[in-house]
Amino acid sequence: MDVNTMRLLATALVMGLGTLAPGLAIGWIGSKSVEAIGRNPEAASKVQTMAILAIAFAEAVAIYALVIALIIKFVV
Repeated sequence: MDVNTMRLLATALVMGLGTLAPGLAIGWIGSKSVEAIGRNPEAASKVQTMAILAIAFAEAVAIYALVIALIIKFVV
């Protein structure tokens, strides 16, 4: 394997794992927040705020993975 092949493989691996984990986390956060609102409707605004904040942090991980993949592909 040459360097270009390894670079492309590393980029694919970073993007694959870097989007799989946040995708699963966002789904889990969404399902648990809907479950919490179903159990206690009075707390819907607090649960919704916390869920949106947690989803934003999970999405940030995917953006960091994209930045790292672009650095691997074009800089290294």
